[in-house]
Formats: sequence, C-alpha cells, structure tokens
Amino acid sequence: MVQQSIAGLHGRPTGAAEGDRSARARVVILLLCAGLVLAVLLSLTSGASDASAVTVIRDWLTGASPGDEALSARDRLIIYDIRMPRVMMGMLVGAALAVSGAVMQGLFRNPLADPGLIGVSAGSSLGAVAVIVLGATVLAPVTTALGSLALPLAAFFGGLATTLLLYQVATRRGRTSVATMLLAGIALAALAMALTGILIFMADDRQLRDLTFWSLGSLGGATWQKIGSVGPVILLALAAMPFLARGLNALALGEATAGHLGIPVQRLKYTAIVGVSAAVGASVAVSGGIGFVGIVVPHLLRLLIGPDNRYLLPASALLGAGLLLLADAVARTIVAPAELPIGIITAVAGAPFFLWILLRKRGVIDL
Repeated sequence: MVQQSIAGLHGRPTGAAEGDRSARARVVILLLCAGLVLAVLLSLTSGASDASAVTVIRDWLTGASPGDEALSARDRLIIYDIRMPRVMMGMLVGAALAVSGAVMQGLFRNPLADPGLIGVSAGSSLGAVAVIVLGATVLAPVTTALGSLALPLAAFFGGLATTLLLYQVATRRGRTSVATMLLAGIALAALAMALTGILIFMADDRQLRDLTFWSLGSLGGATWQKIGSVGPVILLALAAMPFLARGLNALALGEATAGHLGIPVQRLKYTAIVGVSAAVGASVAVSGGIGFVGIVVPHLLRLLIGPDNRYLLPASALLGAGLLLLADAVARTIVAPAELPIGIITAVAGAPFFLWILLRKRGVIDL
C-alpha cells in the first residue's frame, strides 16, 4: 500500500484503479471548466436586466464595433460595472476558500479541517473589523498610510496570527495533534469572535449596519477597485498552492516518510500556512464570513477523484468558484428585490453536508 502511494506521489501509474482515478480526475476538471463558464453566464444574466447569455456573448464578440453593440447602454452598465466585478470577486473568493480548505485538510491530514472551523476566518474577521471600527480613531495613522490596502492587510495578518498560534499550540516535537488542533481552533475562534463582539459594541450606527451584513458574507460591495487591492494577493496565493501538491501527497504518508522522500516538511508547513492566511484573509476582507465552502468542496471532490492533490487543488479552485457564483445568484434572486447574505446560502447547503461527513466517519453512514 505504501509502495503504491509512493509511486502515485511521483506520478507513476500503480494499476488500473489508479489510472482510472487519474483519468476520471482529468475528465472532472474539464467538466468543471465548462460548468464554471455556465455559472459565469448565469450570474451575469440573473437579475434586473433583459440581457440573455446569448446577448452577452454576442456583445463580447461585437461590442467593440461602434453602433453594433448587442446590449443597451443600461444593460452594459449593469453587466460590466456591477455584475462583472461581482462575478470576478465571486470566482476569486470561491477558489481561495476551496483551495485553502483542501490545503488545510492535506496539511493536518484530516478531511474536517477548514479555515473557518479552526479559527482562521475568525482571526481574519477580527483584523478587518478592527480597521472598520477603529480606522478613523486609534488606527488612523495606519489606515492613512496604507489607504485601501489597510483592510485586506489587517484581515491577512489577523488570519496569519491565528494560524501560527494554532500551529504552535497543536504541534509538539514535530508532530501535529489533530484533536488539539480542532479544540484549539474552536477556542481561538471563540476568543476572536469575543473581541470582534467588543468592537461591534463600540461601532456607530453606520458601521454597525455595514458590519451586520458584512459578517454574514456578501459580494454586493464588489468593485474593480477592491479587486485591484485583493486580487493580486489571492491570485499569488492560488498560483503558489499547486506547487505544494507533491509535498501534501507525501505528507499523507506521515511526516517522517515525507522527510525521507526529500520533502522539506517544515518549509512546506509554513508555506501552506502563509498561503492559506493570505487567501482567506484577503477573501474575508472583501466578502465577509462565508462558511463551509472550504470543507464541502474538497471533500466532495475527494470522493469523486481521490486524494491526489495534483488534481484536487485545481479542481477545488474550479468547483469553489462555480459554487459560490451559483450561491450568489440564488442570494440575489430568492428574495428579490432584496438580497440575502450569501453566507446564509452556503451555511444552509454546507451544514447538512458537514453532518453527513461526521456520520460517515463514525460509520453511521456507509457508502
């Protein structure tokens, strides 16, 4: 079994079953690419606009020709200035949360690990709320110096500090205790939420309205300026994480075995921690708290294509982006003309799936 796993780590076929799983993974990734395109078109054309998917595609092809625009001026404003930034933000945030969840599960070797469950999202939220509430008073020099970067940087360092503290608590003599990690994550998340509650208590009415909607998750505030401030951070983190795939595959065999295979385990851990903190922190800064994406997407894909992170990480990015776009489309239309926070949609869909994972691990459900 170990020999098969090591052979799979180096990309060599280990039999028909492994070959079939790899072929299935490639097919699933192609299907996810097509599904993401459909999700983008659906998200762009859902809502108060007469534009159809066909019209939008035709405008992409002919819109540059004066007098031959397929969309009216009103629809072009809605599509390109309101919905397009929202779609781009949804894809970035969905991919970041899903890939971060997959990396955390590989790092801790547990399918229940998730940036939200172990306190990373709570730490990022604390940093972002601190800037929102204290940005004009105590933190005024920092926000003045950093400008629009203050919020994403605060969220990033909040998530990074929480993750590093969690790692130190859960790791002894080079070994990471999963049970300690989960319990410490719950404790750190509770502490961060308590501090966030104190800041919310100090907020004025305007800040309180923003924080209430923001804490439940939303893509409603997406703008090209926000994409420009957090997009490079998320893209850089997403671009770096596939290089961790080989190390995460080796880590599944144990830290000692991974070390014997030539994997720099400590460097891998710190790189994964920084990447997850950057991706989650930047995502929380612009979209608020959106839960369960990081646990549902990787676990679902692991059931379909197996645990090989060479396929799992890119597939998680595609499925996470597509699912968040679909959830956002539901949030915008289910109570129209009002908008439901997207975090409610992901929680309603993700919480039963999380319970199913727990029951399946206990043997109550055997599939």
